[in-house]
Amino acid sequence: MMSTTVAGNENVAPEVIHSCPSCSHWLPDGTLTCPDCQTLTYGAHLSQVAAQAQQLEQEQKWAEARARWKETLPWLPEDTRQAASIREHIVQIDRRLAAQEDQKARWTKRLGPFAPIALFLIKAKSWLFLLFKAKFLLSFLAYFGIYWALFGWAFALALVLTVTLHEMGHYIAVKRRGLPVDLPVFLPGFGAYVRWYASGVSREDLGIIALAGPMMGLAVALIAYGIFVVMPSHPPFFHLMAYLGAWINLLNLFPVAFIVAFDGAQATIALTRMQRILVAATCLLFFGLTVSMNIDANPMGPNTHWIFLVLAVGMGWRALGRDVAEEGTPSRIFVIFQVLIIALGALLMRSQVPGM
Repeated sequence: MMSTTVAGNENVAPEVIHSCPSCSHWLPDGTLTCPDCQTLTYGAHLSQVAAQAQQLEQEQKWAEARARWKETLPWLPEDTRQAASIREHIVQIDRRLAAQEDQKARWTKRLGPFAPIALFLIKAKSWLFLLFKAKFLLSFLAYFGIYWALFGWAFALALVLTVTLHEMGHYIAVKRRGLPVDLPVFLPGFGAYVRWYASGVSREDLGIIALAGPMMGLAVALIAYGIFVVMPSHPPFFHLMAYLGAWINLLNLFPVAFIVAFDGAQATIALTRMQRILVAATCLLFFGLTVSMNIDANPMGPNTHWIFLVLAVGMGWRALGRDVAEEGTPSRIFVIFQVLIIALGALLMRSQVPGM
């Protein structure tokens, strides 16, 4: 299942550049323009931030767009044509925002005591529009309808709730960092994804956002299993939801990008080589324990889950790569990764649904 798509950059200062991107001339700290070729030192960063600002303007998010444009000014020489153009553009946005405030004030005066009610209705409408954007709603309904037709309403509802709450984990994590993010889009046969705009964030933030989906999924699956234990039902909806949640979220920890970028592939970027080896060892240990419990069991049954071997091989492969985090990197991502594997693995074995 796909989870997040990253596109863009925001709120992240670029790394200090000491070599001109064009002619490789050495540059002292604070140099904004190469003295030899006049190339803007941070031109790539400026292009990224400008693209974000333009995207926000298209979405009518003028205050956020203004903030993005303002972020470009410290990286431009004050006397350049580009800086003057951006300052003028910010003034135009200020005028637009002031006009909106004036219009709001006029309507507040006209409506008198009914103004708070009108404001509430406008905000409610805006939230409903945000919640039910066309691509989110239509893909959600199509996803649910297809699986209902194929496997029945109980499976379809359990699956769509599991996937939706998993994706909302990513959505909330991105929102908490103040980054632009779209609501989930569902793709029958694959899963869903959340598109957000933030290339260039730190490895740790990328790892937290990537694992936020499985963390939300684990919490939901545990709650569903708890409800099933306390109140068994027929059809066993909550039992099914717990099993699907454990399976889907464990699968999403696959650490290699294959056709789609799994959450585990993105989170692994924040792991050191030794941490990757330890995660692979945990998966191998879990696989060995599940096999030894009942060697004659069905390979997809409650005691044998080859998914752990797949995860171990994938993480072992990533341990051989060059994209490892530096030694001394905070171990929070490593701890979360390990906890997810153990907790989801235990729940997967415990919540096995007969016939699946």
